[in-house]
Amino acid sequence: MGRKYFGRREEIKGKSVKADYGIVENSIERGAAVQAFLQGMGVGAGLIIAIGAQNVFVLSQGIRKQHHWLIAVICSMSDVVLIFVGAAGLGTIIAGNHVLQTGAAWLGAAFLGWYGFRAFLSIFRETSLRQIKPGDSSLRTVVLTALALTFLNPHVYIDTVLLLGSISGQYQAGERYLFAMGASVSSIVWFFSLSFGGSLLAPAFQKSISWKILNAFVCVTMWFIAAQLAMMEV
Repeated sequence: MGRKYFGRREEIKGKSVKADYGIVENSIERGAAVQAFLQGMGVGAGLIIAIGAQNVFVLSQGIRKQHHWLIAVICSMSDVVLIFVGAAGLGTIIAGNHVLQTGAAWLGAAFLGWYGFRAFLSIFRETSLRQIKPGDSSLRTVVLTALALTFLNPHVYIDTVLLLGSISGQYQAGERYLFAMGASVSSIVWFFSLSFGGSLLAPAFQKSISWKILNAFVCVTMWFIAAQLAMMEV
């Protein structure tokens, strides 16, 4: 009787230890998943929140209130796709293809140089927010410009596919996509904040001088990034 009781007691104790171990293991897995998601948000924010061609365009469209919410959707969803493509492993492949990197750099530099020249010419025009209507720029033109500033800009691929993709590689398969999800959340929040912030700045652009300053800023930013890309390949 005593042996049977002792054996049953040991069996119950063993099951309890296994249950406790399972709880601890699940807690560790949940902790790792949360850590991957939060790290993705942090790294994504650090790479995306910067003065760049795409961000300047989103901000300026927010000020103009020309299809600015659609632009935020296009830019953020494009980032999401590229981030998950990088997490899936394409970043490693692109990093090893010098011809592809060189072609993308020169193509991006040419487009940004042209876009900066347009902004340069706009400095000498008398423009105010009263003269600009929400429908002045056609939907097609605005959408194509947003797509070009996204997919013809090598910096976008460097940040999303290469850098975020390589960092996500340190995680297991499931956690890797949680990292990508965290980075995607940062991108979505950032682009919609830019559009909203631009619309709040609209009253300051009732005067022509404000537009001259904005166009000068856009021009310098685009030419600076274009020069950086060109110098990388010289």
